[in-house]
Amino acid sequence: MPVPKGTSLDPARTRDAILAAATEIFYRRGLDGVGVAELCGVVGASKETLYRHFGSKDGLIGAVLDERSDRITRWLAGTVDTAGPDPGDQLDAVFDTLGGWYAEPGFRGCAIVNAAAQRHDSPALEVAVRHLGRYLELLTGIAERAGAAQPALLGRQLLILLEGATVVADHHDPGATAAEDAKRAARALLAQATRKASVT
Repeated sequence: MPVPKGTSLDPARTRDAILAAATEIFYRRGLDGVGVAELCGVVGASKETLYRHFGSKDGLIGAVLDERSDRITRWLAGTVDTAGPDPGDQLDAVFDTLGGWYAEPGFRGCAIVNAAAQRHDSPALEVAVRHLGRYLELLTGIAERAGAAQPALLGRQLLILLEGATVVADHHDPGATAAEDAKRAARALLAQATRKASVT
């Protein structure tokens, strides 16, 4: 990254700045919507600097997606933590938080799933598998705390609702109700799963 003459270089700050700029352009234009030369111009780094930090464009893509997955997972886990001890409230909080994200200007769906759909191979696919696994763990935890009869199954069903809501919010949501509709369906699944558990 260009720095004033005499200023010491900070590799960590340079790496973070490249990641932030690349995250924005990849989300807006897709993984293949920008070449390395243009990418370097946008992030303000030479090819040498980019390759020194990330090895290749694919290395940068992997780092961008990993960082985004970490950030989103922390964000949703924090939402669950602050919702209180009731699993129903935790589930509501997840979908309410996602609804806020869907309403943001520039929302274009899940960057990680988008990337895996564009490139159904490494590194995008590997990061998507890990990312969805983190969602599944979070949602299965809610199902376990609710006392669901089959928490792993309920967690997977909730994951399907979450990802479906994200796709619908991006592509076909004229009333902007995808998150609310998914939340109601999730609550119904949770109630059904916990009723079964109390009966058995």
